Amino acid sequence: MQVFRGIPAAAADHVALTIGNFDGVHKGHQAMLSRLTEAAADLDLSPTVLTFEPHPREFFARDTAPARLSTLRDKLESFAAFGVARVCIARFDAALAGLAAERFVDEVLLRGLGTRWVLVGTDFRFGRGRAGDLALLRASARSFSVEAMPTVNVDGERASSSAIRGALARGDLARATRALGRPYAISGHVVHGDKRGRGLGFPTANLCLRHKPALSGIFAVQVRGLGDAPRAGVASLGVRPTIRPDAQPLLEVFVFDFDQSIYGRCIRVEFLHKLRDEERYADLDTLKRAIHTDVAQARDYFATQR
Repeated sequence: MQVFRGIPAAAADHVALTIGNFDGVHKGHQAMLSRLTEAAADLDLSPTVLTFEPHPREFFARDTAPARLSTLRDKLESFAAFGVARVCIARFDAALAGLAAERFVDEVLLRGLGTRWVLVGTDFRFGRGRAGDLALLRASARSFSVEAMPTVNVDGERASSSAIRGALARGDLARATRALGRPYAISGHVVHGDKRGRGLGFPTANLCLRHKPALSGIFAVQVRGLGDAPRAGVASLGVRPTIRPDAQPLLEVFVFDFDQSIYGRCIRVEFLHKLRDEERYADLDTLKRAIHTDVAQARDYFATQR
């Protein structure tokens, strides 16, 4: 899969295109990607995704923007798995935000990407002030065809990134899993921490978070990237109020029956079951007893899944 940063000045050839942020690449997104590759094969075009970095809502209101469900790397891996041939990552900045809808069609879709077929959601908006919609796109489509993607429902609700964020915030991991088609996960490289977990008898693999997480608490998890099969564990995701209440969010994972140095390794932590919310304890001894309880409850959870 080819990945391009920015909009090309001129298209090298013609493409079948879909456009969106694809945060989480949930079942609705997956249906769009499947339809994209199907149409591209029928039309002998290159299946291409146009996405944005940062998320437009982060550009307009960074402090109140929603939590991200996936990293850019995770999205790219999902695109490749669905057979996407090219991804164009457009930097969402003032210039792009101020581009009139008609100019977006002419300069981005036609001149820059060579679009001949495009798939969007029925609620698609584009251009300055979100003035462009599906009707305007179709009216502007003199040299390409436009298809609208039907709504995909999960549990009687439209599959959407916002609905998944709501489920994660409530600790309803089962609902989030059904909407995503897989367990919610966070991936990243293992970094050095303050070794506090090892001192308490529970050495952890630590992942720094570049963006605020969509959930917090203590969870039963499985970890991929440490061998052929996933490994069970328990994870703390949050600010560690007993240790450093002013700290940035951190993901700490205690992997059961595992004691290897994995600094720098890229792992994927899948959240399967929420045990409890974060809690601030009076001292480290009380925290250590709570961790013992968390580990026992997580082991009990995995025992029931066999």
